[in-house]
Amino acid sequence: MAEKTRTIRQRGFFPGVKPVELYDALLNAKKHSAFTGAKATGAARVGGTFTAWDGYITGTNLELERGRRIVQEWKTTEWPEASPPSRLLWTFAAKRGGAEVTMVHSKVPASQAAAYRQGWMDYYWTPLKEYFAR
Repeated sequence: MAEKTRTIRQRGFFPGVKPVELYDALLNAKKHSAFTGAKATGAARVGGTFTAWDGYITGTNLELERGRRIVQEWKTTEWPEASPPSRLLWTFAAKRGGAEVTMVHSKVPASQAAAYRQGWMDYYWTPLKEYFAR
């Protein structure tokens, strides 16, 4: 029987940043590596595969709208063996004085949802804010 899943929803505001800059930081392997401090690889095209955090995260880009939307299949080396990849949706919008990012991570194994909820804050939101504050 397949494990139950959860959905993680988070939102962040980045003052003085354009939506396309956030989009690029997440998709461009060199910029992704710069803000996380860990190796990332990948092709920023639909069907392109990627890795992040030294291979801990792997996935495939399903839909890309530059500066507006990223949809990916996503999993980690800790994913339960029988679990299919999760789905990660990033949307970007210009807001007064900066950019708003919404992240919806669905089909996350329920046993790992709390850890990933915190992990997004610790390993993505905080480093992204620091990267753009430089």
